[in-house]
Amino acid sequence: MRTNTTHPTGFARVILSPLLYRAARYTLAAIFVYAGIGKLADPAAFAQVIAGYGLLPGPLVPIVALLLPALEVAAGAGLVFDLRGSLASIGGMNLVFLFVLAYGMHLGLDVDCGCYGPGDPEGEAYHGLKEAFIRDMGLMALVIHAYWWRRVRGVRPLSIPAAIHILIHPREKA
Repeated sequence: MRTNTTHPTGFARVILSPLLYRAARYTLAAIFVYAGIGKLADPAAFAQVIAGYGLLPGPLVPIVALLLPALEVAAGAGLVFDLRGSLASIGGMNLVFLFVLAYGMHLGLDVDCGCYGPGDPEGEAYHGLKEAFIRDMGLMALVIHAYWWRRVRGVRPLSIPAAIHILIHPREKA
């Protein structure tokens, strides 16, 4: 029996769906924008959360407490428009977060993960790094799916100049 390889069916149709790709992108974007805004709202408190891990020298902590959330917001916003580099930024940050959480679990730290900013209800309710690690693994699965989808479908994200061109001239092709 011959199978039709040009038109996916069943499960393949679902995972290759442009709708699922957009859902993964928009979910990642929303989470990272929300997390970044929460941290930018109180960078001094977020700096304390960062310092609790003991991974950075003191003078770098306030700088990272400002730059990291700004990058989260920028990468999340870029992912909404599928801009080149956005998914890589989110994937890279998520890998760093996974390593930091694994380090904290290894040391047995009892600290807020800092995922959504200081004083966020999720961090206060669970106050555990394991839950954050599991959630971030799920986010990494979304990142991997998005990369895989792009590769299989042959889709390339937009460059910033192409995105600007589309915004200025919406009826023309970039």
